Amino acid sequence: MRTLCPAVLVATGLFSIATSTLAGEVQVAVAANFTAPMQAIAQQFEQDTSHKVLASFGATGQFYAQIKNGAPFEVFLAADDERPAKLEAEGLTVPGSRFTYAVGALALWSAKADYVDDQGAVLKQDTFRHLAIANPKAAPYGLAATQVMAKLGLTDTLKPKIVEGQSIGQTLQFVSSGNAELGFVALSQIFKDGKLNGGSAWMVPSSLHDPIKQDAVVLDKGKGNPVASAFVEYLKGPKAAEIIKSYGYQSSGQ
Repeated sequence: MRTLCPAVLVATGLFSIATSTLAGEVQVAVAANFTAPMQAIAQQFEQDTSHKVLASFGATGQFYAQIKNGAPFEVFLAADDERPAKLEAEGLTVPGSRFTYAVGALALWSAKADYVDDQGAVLKQDTFRHLAIANPKAAPYGLAATQVMAKLGLTDTLKPKIVEGQSIGQTLQFVSSGNAELGFVALSQIFKDGKLNGGSAWMVPSSLHDPIKQDAVVLDKGKGNPVASAFVEYLKGPKAAEIIKSYGYQSSGQ
């Protein structure tokens, strides 16, 4: 058996220490609609840099309140551009760090195949009992859903059927479990590489709601963490852009 000399052992030990010292982590609050692409981006980021992303997923409005109350997040990936801008105005972000990382799309989805037509006409039919949307006060995709219903003149008709999820993630669960026959969800939750992950859907035209611009920002608590800056730069790069587009978003700056 070959024995390593002490010099080699010392060098190997120093290399291991140096590697572990260089690797770091960042705490990121992520809008629920971006769960799947974020998991893919975080995995790629760790492979490329050895840094870890500790991601929490939920409603943008709830994260905003938590950050205001001192939550330890260092980067915020919101589902809108309003909350990051407010945090910026309130002095809770690193100046100049806010940017649009994705532009989202809304879909009307059912877990049942052939249930939702490609024009959304099912909304005008009395064939379902429950329509799931995210809380419009906390989740931008929920607000977009209310705008669509208003544009279609269906607000009053659909109001008795609406069930609200606290986040777009919970809204998806309502529909996928069958507790609601259909619901307004983020396209990214049901779409990958140009294909639906199951069920049936209407891709809602962007003309029926305000643009869902999703902004990211480095928070004040991430100011001294180089991994926070590194992650944000990675999010702007080509590998992240490819993942973002694969889930039906437009990537940052587009």
